[in-house]
Amino acid sequence: MALMSCQNLAFAYDGTVVVQGINLEVYTGDYLCIAGENGSGKSTLMKGMLGLLPPQRGSITLGERLTSNEIGYLPQHTAAQRDFPAGVYEVVLSGRQGRRGSRPFYSKQDKAAAEENLSRLGIRELRKSCYRELSGGQQQRVLLARALCAAQKLLLLDEPASGLDPLASTDLYRLIARINQETGIAVVMISHDIKRALSHARRILHIQGAPLFLGSTEAYAQSPLGKQFLGNSPEEPHG
Repeated sequence: MALMSCQNLAFAYDGTVVVQGINLEVYTGDYLCIAGENGSGKSTLMKGMLGLLPPQRGSITLGERLTSNEIGYLPQHTAAQRDFPAGVYEVVLSGRQGRRGSRPFYSKQDKAAAEENLSRLGIRELRKSCYRELSGGQQQRVLLARALCAAQKLLLLDEPASGLDPLASTDLYRLIARINQETGIAVVMISHDIKRALSHARRILHIQGAPLFLGSTEAYAQSPLGKQFLGNSPEEPHG
């Protein structure tokens, strides 16, 4: 059974349809990259998958006993996030808020999950540091650790390497791939850097208000759409 099944999904803002015709299933261990140009509906679709935006039509079904508060989410990095005045450990631990329910305090399990993900992301030595004093790459590791504290089986990432230099981007993509391979947590990632994403993702969903392609990375790379988007044509679009 799929972790998430999207059937004939459409989302709209103020009555205007932004993305439609989405039929998609995400399984345990999946690594799916969502590609498309700016304004193609990528982030809208992801917000819908998170339950933050109700569908205009269609449905989203969660399986494998997955609940919405067990989905990890890493949104696009904003200037406000970069200047967040909190300690690294507190930021990571806050990923357990959705799992805490009505409990006023974090449990031993919550704290153990925070410590585990600090180690998994290689930032345990930064646990007492101030988040806003870290480099961009370090901040993204902290936010990824926070998302993993929430993630039970599914991790949604919206442009996780945005604003990072090439070396930090490559490092982050490798880290995400390792987490996917070692834990079996499914990854659904929006990325404008499709060349780097393709080196790790196993499936591609390319949308432009509606699906243009859904299939393996190999098939995408050989398709006319994939070749154009990968920069093999005179014009390379950016997502």
